[in-house]
Amino acid sequence: MNHLHLTTALLCFAASLATAQESIKPTGDANVSLKLEIERAIDRGVRHLESTQDQETGAWSDPTLPAFTALSIASILGDPALAGETELPASAEKGYDFLLSNVKPDGGIYGKGLATYNTALSIMALVQSGKEEHLPVIAKARRLLINQQQDYDKRGETDNLFDGGVGYGGSYAHSDLSNTHLALEALYYSKKALADTEYDDSSEFDLDWDAAIEFVSRTQNSKETIERLGEEVALRDEDEGGFIYFPGDTKSDQIAITGDDGKERTALRSYGSMSYAGLLAFIYADMDRDDPRIASVMSWLQKNFTLEENPGMDAQGLFYYYHTMSKALAITGTEHLVTPEGKKIDWKEDLALEVMSRQQSDGSWTNEESNRWMEDDAALVTAYSLLTLQHVYRAL
Repeated sequence: MNHLHLTTALLCFAASLATAQESIKPTGDANVSLKLEIERAIDRGVRHLESTQDQETGAWSDPTLPAFTALSIASILGDPALAGETELPASAEKGYDFLLSNVKPDGGIYGKGLATYNTALSIMALVQSGKEEHLPVIAKARRLLINQQQDYDKRGETDNLFDGGVGYGGSYAHSDLSNTHLALEALYYSKKALADTEYDDSSEFDLDWDAAIEFVSRTQNSKETIERLGEEVALRDEDEGGFIYFPGDTKSDQIAITGDDGKERTALRSYGSMSYAGLLAFIYADMDRDDPRIASVMSWLQKNFTLEENPGMDAQGLFYYYHTMSKALAITGTEHLVTPEGKKIDWKEDLALEVMSRQQSDGSWTNEESNRWMEDDAALVTAYSLLTLQHVYRAL
């Protein structure tokens, strides 16, 4: 299959899971100028990535993190300038060779650790190739991700807050929303890629999707989540509907508040990138579009829309935020976001212009305000930015 056709198909698969908030309008004259600007920005970014690839190994940036190479491959293949091409660019072919060199006996694709993160993103890149010879690798990697799902009591119950989710693996085994949504994405698309092939064993071995939904739901700020966490935790009105990193979350995402009874409690602060990740997880798990959990997160996202920061986290994870935003809103067919005051936000144009304004003179992007979550790495952040622009481009 032509890899560009497959890229389009991937978006269509996900879009079929959700009803658009509004009908997607056909591309008109108003979009031509913006699309041309995006094409130029993508071209500059792709050329920068290709110029920084390690020509001996085929890797980008840290060779112990194949995920960076996988994201770079995906962003190169998503270049609209490749429309109609049937051959993969040489840079992508070298990148695939590097990914395949990191396949482990357990089926995972990783370097020294972070098996879920690296394997999930590598699967996505391999699926995008459309190459039949990648199918057995995808199938084995898929099994690795399924085996990463947590079940602490091994009885199918969910009395542990982390049951049903997926973590980094190894010494970072506890479930978190970021790894869970990446695993669900890779499992969803790999199942489509393997369907009707000899490598499709999903009828015999698959994720416990119901348990995964339960875990994701426990990372959403709601009255139900707070009741589960106990009386020491409180819910602020401004956090309801948004998502956190994992149940109980980390100290950096906690806020001490004093209730009407004078007792100090901990509030778990919702933030933007995880809220889009939560929405994506629900989509990949085939949740009904009318489910109140989806309505609740959409409400939070619209109330907190901004491009100046990752809401709730300032500049930390800003480009991850842009990436998850573009992906979630594109595949749900969201035409506009609407503020509480009723103002319609053209998120596609606003996001594209913001990302392009942050592109550096050499065509790359980095987060100049925060290095948290490795956003000081040019390959990673350039890939995030290119993928963001490509999601917008296809949604126009």
